[in-house]
Amino acid sequence: MKYTIKITLAMPRNEVIAKFDNENNLEHWQKGLVSQEHISGTKGEVGAVTKLRYAMGKQQLEMIETITFKNLPEAIHLTFDTKNVYNIQQNYFEATTAETTTWISKNEFKFSGFMKFVGFLMSKAFKKQTILFMKNFKAFAEEGKSVLDN
Repeated sequence: MKYTIKITLAMPRNEVIAKFDNENNLEHWQKGLVSQEHISGTKGEVGAVTKLRYAMGKQQLEMIETITFKNLPEAIHLTFDTKNVYNIQQNYFEATTAETTTWISKNEFKFSGFMKFVGFLMSKAFKKQTILFMKNFKAFAEEGKSVLDN
């Protein structure tokens, strides 16, 4: 399953990147994030591996994030691996004007085992979650406060 989502932020690209590339900001825009644990590699650089834990309703989800490419402010690519789901995410940041930035997120999901069936049935839910995270980041970046306090 592949899809691309775009969102425009009303702020310069360097400010978007400063907020996006700060691991301490994840808790302000990724609802359900419980913890993050650096596993290996140099934090924030290509090859860095982080364990992310989420609580989504009564479900607990643990995934491994790996930075596979980083050329900021233009792009950062990541993979997310959890049981039977592998997500390849390519993020691009375009300076649309001096005061606006377009974030383009290209996602590819690969499913195995039972998730092949579930992933097919719930494809809209994966896309909806990506849109929610991107909208939350936009609100956090533009307003400078956690959007999850409400």
